Amino acid sequence: MAGHSKWANIKHRKGRQDAARSNLFAKLCRAVEAAARHGGGDPAGNAVLATAIDKARSASVPKDNIERAIKRGTGELVGERLDTVFYEGYAPGGVALLVQALTDNRNRAASDIRSAFTRNGGNLGEPGSVAYLFDQKGYLLVEGDEDEILLAALESGAEDVRESGDQFEVITAPTDFPAVRDALADAELSVQTAEITQLPSTTIALDSSGAARVLRLVDTLDELADVQGVYGNFDIPDDYLARLAE
Repeated sequence: MAGHSKWANIKHRKGRQDAARSNLFAKLCRAVEAAARHGGGDPAGNAVLATAIDKARSASVPKDNIERAIKRGTGELVGERLDTVFYEGYAPGGVALLVQALTDNRNRAASDIRSAFTRNGGNLGEPGSVAYLFDQKGYLLVEGDEDEILLAALESGAEDVRESGDQFEVITAPTDFPAVRDALADAELSVQTAEITQLPSTTIALDSSGAARVLRLVDTLDELADVQGVYGNFDIPDDYLARLAE
């Protein structure tokens, strides 16, 4: 978990900067569609859908686009068949990466992801090679009074609350994520990040040079049309993250 809050903040900023990318809206709508297909079209009972909708809204995806994606997922509108596939591998320095793809063409996705690893000094591994290092969790990064955060989070079902600098990481089971997120909002606490993610059980500390190599691969993977998320067990130096945030 070390460093996850720092990287979560950078990802949040980067997401805003990347909103102009032509394929971002399509990727976000795909995520909404897939979540609705697998868990139903009501975000109140589908934590993954709620997260996908929140990400789409934060990137200014039009409401109509989001609603159509939900209807495609529930079958009210005709949509393409999308498969969720996880790819596992290693970045430079032995950092484990778990790549989530949402694709209508598994062969294309596998080829593109393998090429990204190879061209950036990484190695695509076999199924099961790194997945055991990650757990799916609800993750919220919150600012505010510690007692208020503890009260709202733990009473609504959070598994853990951890101090991270001047912020707090709130960890939940995926099914408890909506209730905890809503409780923090009702308490008028400042939630910087809220997502269903893959949290590493152990991390590898990197120096600035190592961080640059790993993030080059992560960014290359993120830019692929089929990739929805890239999760790693790296811990990046504060000074390097500060430069990224500028």
